[in-house]
Amino acid sequence: MTHLTEDAIKRHVRIYISVFAALAFLTIVTVAISYLHLPVLKAVTIALIIATIKGALVALFFMHLSAEKAIIYSVLLLTVVFFLALLILPAVTALGV
Repeated sequence: MTHLTEDAIKRHVRIYISVFAALAFLTIVTVAISYLHLPVLKAVTIALIIATIKGALVALFFMHLSAEKAIIYSVLLLTVVFFLALLILPAVTALGV
């Protein structure tokens, strides 16, 4: 187990509080956008962008994935390859290619 100094712990707590504040702010922005009565496509696009940012913040800081860069990138790349294969394979077989 690693032993952190008091300054390192304070820095981590500040980061967590900052991420929490950003998540709370983005939640408020999402709710505020819902009251603007935007067209559905625009509203969904904005909501998905905000949700992606919030998900990235949670994954990077609360799940400690920001320190796992090399393995995460390789797993993400593998996921993209399989996802594309799942999308392309039915289209190719349906065309009879």
